[in-house]
Amino acid sequence: MNRNSNKLRDAVVIALITSAAGTGAAIAQETSGTTNLDRISVTGSRIRQVDVETAQPVLTISRQDIQNQGFSSVGDILQNISAAGSPNFSRASPLTANQEAGGQYIDLRNLGAQRTLVLVNGKRLGITPDGYQDISVIPTSMVERIDVLKDGASSIYGSDAMAGVINIITRRNFDGAEVNVYKGQYSQGDGEKETYDFVMGFSGDRGSLTVGAEYHKEEGVWAKDRPFTADTYPDWDPASSLTPVGQYGNYNRNANRWQRNADGTLRLDDDGNLIRSSAAWSVANRPGDAIGADDFHPQRAEDQTRSSDQMHLLTPLERRSLFVSGNYDITDNIRFTTDLSYTKRQSQRQIAGYPLQSSAFGTPMAGATYVTNPDGSRSYVSNGSYFNPNGNADLYDPDVAGLVDSDGNPYSQTNDIDFRRRGWEIPRTTDSTLTTWRFTAALEGSFEIGDRYFNWDAGFLYNENDSLLVNNGNFYIPAVAAAVGPSFMNDQGNIVCGTPGNEIAGCTPWNPYAGYGAGGEQYSLSDPNVQNYLFREEHATGKTSTHNYFANLSGTIVALPAGDLGFAVGYEYRKEDGEFNPDAIAQSGDSTNLASGPTSGSYSVDEFYLELSVPILADLPFAKELTLDVATRYSDFTSFGDTTNNKFGLKWRPIDDLLIRGTYAEGFRAPTIGDLYGGTSQTFPTNFVDPCDSVYGDVGGSARCVQDVGAGYRQLSQGFVPTTGRAAQSPVPFNSGSNPLLTPEMSESKTIGFVYSPSYISGLTVGVDWWNIRIDNTIVTDSPNLIMEDCYVRLIESRCAMFTRDPSNGNIVGELNYGNRNAGYTETEGFDFDIGYVRDTDWGRFSVKSATTYVGKYEEKSTDDPEAVPSQVNGFGASFRVRSNLGLGWSLNDWSVNWNLRYYSGTKESCRFTTRCTLPNYSAPDTLGTISPQTELGAVTFHDVQVSYAAPWNATVSVGANNVFNKVGPMMTSQPSSNFSYYGGYDIGRFLYLKYNQKF
Repeated sequence: MNRNSNKLRDAVVIALITSAAGTGAAIAQETSGTTNLDRISVTGSRIRQVDVETAQPVLTISRQDIQNQGFSSVGDILQNISAAGSPNFSRASPLTANQEAGGQYIDLRNLGAQRTLVLVNGKRLGITPDGYQDISVIPTSMVERIDVLKDGASSIYGSDAMAGVINIITRRNFDGAEVNVYKGQYSQGDGEKETYDFVMGFSGDRGSLTVGAEYHKEEGVWAKDRPFTADTYPDWDPASSLTPVGQYGNYNRNANRWQRNADGTLRLDDDGNLIRSSAAWSVANRPGDAIGADDFHPQRAEDQTRSSDQMHLLTPLERRSLFVSGNYDITDNIRFTTDLSYTKRQSQRQIAGYPLQSSAFGTPMAGATYVTNPDGSRSYVSNGSYFNPNGNADLYDPDVAGLVDSDGNPYSQTNDIDFRRRGWEIPRTTDSTLTTWRFTAALEGSFEIGDRYFNWDAGFLYNENDSLLVNNGNFYIPAVAAAVGPSFMNDQGNIVCGTPGNEIAGCTPWNPYAGYGAGGEQYSLSDPNVQNYLFREEHATGKTSTHNYFANLSGTIVALPAGDLGFAVGYEYRKEDGEFNPDAIAQSGDSTNLASGPTSGSYSVDEFYLELSVPILADLPFAKELTLDVATRYSDFTSFGDTTNNKFGLKWRPIDDLLIRGTYAEGFRAPTIGDLYGGTSQTFPTNFVDPCDSVYGDVGGSARCVQDVGAGYRQLSQGFVPTTGRAAQSPVPFNSGSNPLLTPEMSESKTIGFVYSPSYISGLTVGVDWWNIRIDNTIVTDSPNLIMEDCYVRLIESRCAMFTRDPSNGNIVGELNYGNRNAGYTETEGFDFDIGYVRDTDWGRFSVKSATTYVGKYEEKSTDDPEAVPSQVNGFGASFRVRSNLGLGWSLNDWSVNWNLRYYSGTKESCRFTTRCTLPNYSAPDTLGTISPQTELGAVTFHDVQVSYAAPWNATVSVGANNVFNKVGPMMTSQPSSNFSYYGGYDIGRFLYLKYNQKF
């Protein structure tokens, strides 16, 4: 078939235009090809120009660079560049179950993915309500190149371009067809990845059409299958991986019992109240009968569970993508361009069954309750659960009968007991589905006035993200309360909820002490009837949409002695709508799933920009070129008001071989819909520190702590047991929320550098850039730890009013609320070093490509208190001082070999275990003299290799291995970007793969 057939071409073009008109949605697409006077569009500028080298540092990843790697997604490729920071939502964080779970989000300079702007062909990628841009929606097969602008660009692109800009340029004007197959897995035999894609297209005299489709699937990897994640703290404290809330139900045997003195008399506190006995957790009926009251033993290690046995280390995902790019020359000077894309991404995550603790939800197992008659006898008020391990045993204490507490209330004489049981039979899962539609359409063209050429474009963009989250494995609290409430055996031998004559319709009683070898299956969590009653599937939905209209004009105004004065001017209107609706059960708080409220809101912005390129000197000694770039952008937001941001760049070429450049840029990040209008949500902080803890707290025993919790107080962790270290996960959830009064973050960025390409060494290029970024008025999430420090260490009374404590044990309860606010700053600076060298010899072509980022400073402060000491982040945790990539290549005829190295420098983290505390007396300028015990963590280098063969049937076969030496990074107990003691950005094993490319 003749692919250049005019009839076929015209039919397709007409169909595209009709489709655009029918949907009423479109956006401009900046072309990367030449225009009049051979000027091109470059990332970071709206002015078309001849020279691709600008005053701004830009890293370009070509299609060949992508093919020489063993990574199968755009996200993986970008995550491994030296300027990339830690992933915000690593797939090694299965506890993350928000809308962003399963996506890929790039964070430049470790400043956060929300401060890195992602473009597709020069236009914004859609965002979630919290401002994240998922680059996994772009199929790798359709990527022509990726430009990474490592500089602020808010004056050019608006909000979010603070740390840098990533511009993904897609393929167009493609003739022919190609098919690609990618398959691989870890040498451990898991984590299989497979990608199948094809690209086809045709071009004619007046237009072209390119279509790409991709199917990508990744299997999960279980934490238990890697030695560095099988335990919470491998090698140092394996026992800490065991949680007291296990699959063998246990109960507080001392519930409702009272402490006694040595002489047997009741023990009273200072107010004359009885003191309850401390908890003595016992496991009922294991081994033995499922109901018997006397068959129990104290809880032992084998009664506890290791939650990592049911957790993903690498969560699985599946993705389908379709991308269509077309253009049609309506006239010789007017072109219609359009992009259409569709992506459906499905991801799953699994974590251990929920550790239900009845005391956290007020659902104790019912026991006999009785009153004292006038003659001293007792009468039952109600019977308890049929499965209560104490049955209706007589716990009546005659010494307590008739006593009242200091408030005049009689003491409860009840056999209710608190119990704990992990839902091991029903692990918690979240299935996340994201469907993305993106459509752009624009008219672009050029015209001439005198001898001046001008380029223009105008168009529309529409992006829509629809998300669905399905959660399973969380207990429905009202059902739990009924299932462990009063129950009895009826005349038919069935156990029924309620009491005779007052049965609870539809209720299935639950024996939390049965199952897993501790008695029969009936009425245990293994019983399908119990599962159907206690667990509810929850559905959460979300939707975001972006509407963007734009118009741009660029060209040259006048001829100056050193060249033409270039300009670009334009207008942009953008509206962002977003909503997220948790399941009604989650909103009500009736589930052990973290409670959250709905998010809904929108904002719009009108923006005008002006950019000038002013040539100052040219073709003079020590001034082959001297050009000043100036840009300004005015933005008017409905959510907070207006802001103006400027940028200045200077490009100086003293000799042909050397380019010296520098920039100064102002930037901003507007509050997101989630920041402004998000609902309240719950979370269990994993590193919560209570300063009043008498063992590990900073001010345990202080007057304020004694006032609130008394002397000898111990912070409680999961299972309501005392912590074994300074920090622990809270046993109750805390609440976080939005703030409609937030204002934008503001930034200043500076760069100075040079690019040297010596003419006497053909093929060599050396670049060095210094950069500095400071962000003020940062939007920070207040934290429970900061609230506690302000209350008990800094004695700020208003902060003490933000939480309450349980009077029985002093533990913080769920009324601790915190949210976002504008405060403090973040500042980072460092150097980028880039070297490229290519040489052709009789033995083939040899290439070297190196990129290194050195961070000399990274500090942040989350308060405006001038006396507060900023936190020094650089060189700690996953904030690496040095990240470096080195690529070595060789090719000869049909063969090529590429060897790549990815280097992460060593860091430090706070000591958790004395056996690995290598710097117990660490004190340095970055801690301002304070002793801060640290553990040194070693550097790690991952090696990747790929061998390719160009077959004579127009195909290329590649085999390779990422992390060919199966290197394991250092353990990190701080768990950065991870839910394990391992950095979420490190490789988790040797990955072997095969790639096949067939061209037609």
